[in-house]
Amino acid sequence: MKLFQALFLLALTAASAHVISPAFAAGDCILDNCADRQKPQPAPQAAPDSPAPNDQPPARKPWFNTRGGAAPSGNFDFYVLSLSWSPSFCAGGGASRSGAQCAPGANPGFVVHGLWPQFSSGYPSQCGGDGYVPYPVLNSLRGLYPDLGLAKHEWRTHGVCSGKNAAGYFDDVRAARDGLAIPPALKAPGQDQTVAPLEIQRAFIAANPRLRPGMMAVTCRGGRFQEARFCLSKDLRDFVDCPQVVREGCFSQSMIVPAAQ
Repeated sequence: MKLFQALFLLALTAASAHVISPAFAAGDCILDNCADRQKPQPAPQAAPDSPAPNDQPPARKPWFNTRGGAAPSGNFDFYVLSLSWSPSFCAGGGASRSGAQCAPGANPGFVVHGLWPQFSSGYPSQCGGDGYVPYPVLNSLRGLYPDLGLAKHEWRTHGVCSGKNAAGYFDDVRAARDGLAIPPALKAPGQDQTVAPLEIQRAFIAANPRLRPGMMAVTCRGGRFQEARFCLSKDLRDFVDCPQVVREGCFSQSMIVPAAQ
């Protein structure tokens, strides 16, 4: 705990002295809801015999489905970039699903879980279209995702809803990941730490000057830090507010951040 706090103070001091250059253009700094594991609650609907008053806005069109059903590709409000803490994944039994990721000496810190199109309430998924990822595109994703099987799953489930082809979508995934500054204290901690979720958020806010509370969430599972999720505009140039994503974050008093192996 003391080591993490010392590293966090170091990160805060560094951030105040040096603003990290963004990945897109001068002056830009880009930066959930785990769409394929957690399903949000459906939006409230009026009873069939109780039509909405005339002064109420019209309901969403029938293609909208907060349970993750089909929606026209490209129809969403913002993105969620989800970075998984790999040591927690491996400590929780992930080695049986991704042996290469969890091999001794190969366990990184943050890895990309996904870039998810999101509505202000709910999300689209499996929007139809071509779920195939061409081999040259898939081969270029080594080092971006911890496992190419995950990359294919993310394209079929979420990427097809982006309105882009596979190459364009994965270019955005890489740009979003590269545009986010990882706090020094979270790059490769050498020992387990016990911290509050709020400390993780503060570290990211210190490292990314345009990030504010209400624009990201920290998740936990089984008492361990699971993921950091960041809400981004559709053009990836800004962080955006995302109340539903924040509400689904971890509110435990403390959690374990396993060391990188």
